[in-house]
Amino acid sequence: MSVAHCPAALISAPASGQGKTLVTAALARLHRKAGRRVRVFKCGPDFLDPMILEQASGAPVYQLDLFMCGEEECRRLLGDAAREADLILVEGVMGLFDGDPSAADLAARFGLPVLAVIDGSAMAQTFGALVHGLANWRADVNVAAVLANRVGGERHAAMLEESLRPGLQWLGTLCRDAEMGLPERHLGLVQATEVADLDQRLDHAANALPAEAGWLPDPVAFPAPVDTKTVPLLQGVTIAVARDSAFGFIYPANIDCLRSLGAQVRFFSPLDDAALPECDALWLPGGYPELHLAQLATNVSMRDAIRAHHSTGKSILAECGGMLYCLDALDDGKGRRAPMLGLMPGIATMQTRLAALGLQQLDLPEGSLRGHTFHFSRLDTSLAPHRVAHNPNVGGGEPLFRHGSLWASYVHGYFPSSPSAVAAIFASGGGD
Repeated sequence: MSVAHCPAALISAPASGQGKTLVTAALARLHRKAGRRVRVFKCGPDFLDPMILEQASGAPVYQLDLFMCGEEECRRLLGDAAREADLILVEGVMGLFDGDPSAADLAARFGLPVLAVIDGSAMAQTFGALVHGLANWRADVNVAAVLANRVGGERHAAMLEESLRPGLQWLGTLCRDAEMGLPERHLGLVQATEVADLDQRLDHAANALPAEAGWLPDPVAFPAPVDTKTVPLLQGVTIAVARDSAFGFIYPANIDCLRSLGAQVRFFSPLDDAALPECDALWLPGGYPELHLAQLATNVSMRDAIRAHHSTGKSILAECGGMLYCLDALDDGKGRRAPMLGLMPGIATMQTRLAALGLQQLDLPEGSLRGHTFHFSRLDTSLAPHRVAHNPNVGGGEPLFRHGSLWASYVHGYFPSSPSAVAAIFASGGGD
């Protein structure tokens, strides 16, 4: 088995909100500008951070998650990247040791050295104690370098550096700077396409990195993955995929999976298009339909086209925001309510508090489809669940609804976790 060697690092932190995404994006842009081929991955389920990281690196950003993707899929993705890249960066999720599996578990499994990003804005010498704790908590995790974020000035930076014990690579500091910050909303960062000056922000962040941040981690050995073949269960099936500002939560791996199953994928916009492309099945992924109520409600020709698709018994998979679009109405929680497709009885109302977050597994006859849930809306429906997903760690899960040829759930599925289950959903109502 051939082995590829490529410098690689996991960028993590003690907690969320420390600046992992900004630092990872800045590093990707810095090395890309230096002429290196950079591949970036995101640890854990996430749609928004990868959009920023893709813009920074110039290459698609895939997920790495030991539960959702599985170890072999992670190994395959890393191995393929190592054979074409000069540097691999993996942005962690939450804090380094948070979750099960955690970013630390991924680093230990694949031998990835860790770059710790720490918000130093409200501390001085305690910075060193925090770094020491991260570096020594687990013997199988190599915290190799540290970068301080949101630092007040040169004296502050010096205190942070002086607090470190020997043995770690100091990569310097990033100062507080509004010109390179990334705007956020209730589900996380704003979508990359909505930030008009994103490239300028990324260039500014890359230029603000200290010279030490040009550090290249040691090469990591990535064995060649086992070659697996996907049976073309969707050969001859055309799947229309909603993709626009309202429905943009799409894993690149899901599109790859559909194509490996033999499906032809066509994209369309429920916001702007008047009709569906010719198709046998329809995928409505998650996104922000609550931000586009009026435009979705007044695009009557598209509503009629999707209703006609459903009435002929052709399959529809609607995930999270896609499911909200299928309801009788959607309420943004701020006094605005609009009619939606009416394919599924019920109303959803946006809330200011998080309603659900966590990994999910849907056990179907054809296989177990893994994914996650993350939403702020409350669903009221008279429809009984067809099945209920489960959370592998804490129990409790999201319902999966069936209504004619419609499959709907809050679960965002990771299609490669069970191509056979995905094929059964999309082939259940149409195709040759």
